[in-house]
This record gives sequence, C-alpha cells and structure tokens, in this order.
Amino acid sequence: MLILRGLWSLDHPVWMCGFRSFFLFAVLSAPLLVLAWSVFLAWGVPLPATPGGTFIWHAHELLFGFGLAAVAGFALTAVPEFTRSPAIGSHAVRLLAVSWLTGRVAFWLSGAVGAGALIVSALAHLALLAGLIFLLAPRLWRHPERRHLSFLWALIALTLLVAGFYADALSGASPARWLHATVGVLMILIVVALSRISMRIVNASIDTWREKGGTVRDEYRARPPRRNLAIVCIGLYTAVEFVAPGARLGGWLALAASAALFNLLNDWHVGRPLFRRWPLMLYLVYVLMAGGFGLIGFALISGDSAVSSGRHLLTVGALGLSVFVVVCIAGRTHGGYPLDERRWIPASAGLLVAAAVMRAVAGGAGSHGAAWMSAASVAWVLAFALCCAYLGPLFVRARANGGVGCEGPPEPQGD
Repeated sequence: MLILRGLWSLDHPVWMCGFRSFFLFAVLSAPLLVLAWSVFLAWGVPLPATPGGTFIWHAHELLFGFGLAAVAGFALTAVPEFTRSPAIGSHAVRLLAVSWLTGRVAFWLSGAVGAGALIVSALAHLALLAGLIFLLAPRLWRHPERRHLSFLWALIALTLLVAGFYADALSGASPARWLHATVGVLMILIVVALSRISMRIVNASIDTWREKGGTVRDEYRARPPRRNLAIVCIGLYTAVEFVAPGARLGGWLALAASAALFNLLNDWHVGRPLFRRWPLMLYLVYVLMAGGFGLIGFALISGDSAVSSGRHLLTVGALGLSVFVVVCIAGRTHGGYPLDERRWIPASAGLLVAAAVMRAVAGGAGSHGAAWMSAASVAWVLAFALCCAYLGPLFVRARANGGVGCEGPPEPQGD
C-alpha cells in the first residue's frame, strides 16, 4: 500500500501522465460496473436510482464512465505524442480526474438527491470534456497539416452528446437516444485511433516476421479512403438512428457501415504477421464492429428484435476489446515498459470476444438468454480483473527506468 501513500500529491506517479489515472479508472470500473449489473439482474440487488431507470444507469456508466475514462486517458497521452508537444501537467490531469470522479458520485446520487445532483454530474462531465478540448485543441490545430483534428471533432461531438443527455434527463424525457448516438461516435473514434496505432503495431509484426526469414509483399498502410468511407457510413447511420429510431433507412446505412468496415480490413491482409497477438486483437475489433453494424442492419430491415444484440457486439466487443488493447499497449509503453508477452493478454482478449458473442446470442436465446448473459458477464469481469491485476499497479508506481514523463522505453542500443 506504500504506492498509494501521498496519492493527492502532485508528485505521486498516478498524476505523472494522463493515461495513468484514467486508464486506472477504466480498468477498475469495467469489472465493477458489470458485476453490479449482473448482481442486479440475477438477485435483484438494487442499483443507484437515477433518471431513466436501471438501463440508463447501466449504459450511462459504461459509456460516460468506463468509455469516457478510456477516451480521456488515450487523448491526454496520444495527442502530445502525435503532435510532438510536451506532456500534460500533473495539476491538469488531477483536475480532470476529479471531474470524472465527481460525475460518477453525483450521477449515482441523482435519484436520491434530485436535480441538484444531476446538475453537478452534468457540469462535471462537461468540465472534463471542456478541459480536454482546452488542453488539446491548440496542439491539434497548430500541428503541421492538421492531420489529427479528427480527435478534436470527436471530443466536441461527445461534449454535445453529454449536454443533450443531461438536458433530456433534467426535463424528464428519456435520454436513451443520446446514449445510442454516443456508441456511434465512440465507434468512429475507435476507427480513427486504431488507424494510428495499427501502423506501428502491424508493421512491427511484419519487421519481426522478416527478421525470422519470412517474406511479406508490402508494408501495411491504413489508407484514408477506406477509413473515411467507414467513418461516413457510421456517422450517417448514427444520425438517422438519432432522428428516426428503428427506421429501415437506418438498417440500410448500418449494413453500409458493416460493408465499409469489412472493406477497410482489406488493408490488414498482410499474411502471417497478422496472426501475431497484437495485430490480431486490433483486427478483431473491426470484425466485431462490422458484425455489430451488420446485425443491427438486418434487424432493422427485417423487423427482427436483434438490434440490442448488434449494439452489444459494438459495446461489449468493439469498445471493450479496443480499450483493453489500447490500455495494454499505451499503458506499458508510455510507462517505460516493453509490451507484455505473457499468456494473460490473449486469454483476456479471448474472454472479451467470447463475452461479446455470448451477449449477442443472449438476445435471441429465449428462456436461455439469462444463462448466456451471465456467462458473458463472467467473461468480461474476468478479462478486466486480469487487466487490473497485471496493469493496475503499474499506473500508481514510479517508472521502472526512472523517467518522469510519458516517453516509451528506451530503444535498444547496438554494440
């Protein structure tokens, strides 16, 4: 427990870099939130009373709690790296972390305390996003060619969605449409983020394969036309779903998004290097995302009830697995450690894929749906519990190489 001593001090390692506190929030909240939801479904143990009921609490916490923590940790670490600018200071990171925590507590108390707590929760979430925009927008805008402005547009979109959610919640209307739209924006953000991460990960796998005597025809390139087509299709589907939930047009656009994502995967087909753990896990994020949009599309066109199953492929699958992989990669490399090659990584990724598939199956399993849902919850909780055990201590511990920033491990020196 010595690593927790002096936690509030700006000198504590948890404030050293933006990913530390927010990735810690993400990997801790992921199993705890789903465990609470599972206990509620299985035994009726009450959840916090919030506007919109238990479903809204569940979706809000996984998107604006777990999801937003992961977004903040990634943005605070990746944007300085991409723009070659200094790391975000400890004071700013701590203020943003307090905003996230305040949002959690206030929303959980909103049912018991009333509109005052809901307003505090709204202000805390908006302060977090406004703080991210304030800190990162100048860096993104000043960067030559402004190649990474898509992160700024995503943060602005999330800010508008949070504001809309709380406006509806305070007025007594159902805020579910804002949560559904948030899923779409998060999918777009995943596509944008993975296009940057995959260039390094897939090409590193290709280099390793060549060092072992293998041959690969081409380098991997994340081609903008395919990526942009996928983003546009996801955006159009999200917009139609927001203004006309359940419309057949939304179904066709969801199928278009699925097709565009499968088309995007053509860039990844580089042969044997794809089947190493890190490229394959990123590849599976896109497979789950494409499957989710495809299932939603077929459900909306046919009038089937599988829309929820498709959404869970997006959230449990694409969102859960992408956060897991990014935390494992960025959490170690920017903490001064090499990538972890132990078996718990593919085991946890496999559990998350299984959780997504089982949760999707649960929607159409009739009387067996509860069993499938319970199995999915167990798989998700186990995956992120392992993540907490192996990575959590690194986020509150001083860097192994004595550094004080977000830089990666030193490159090996030749003889």
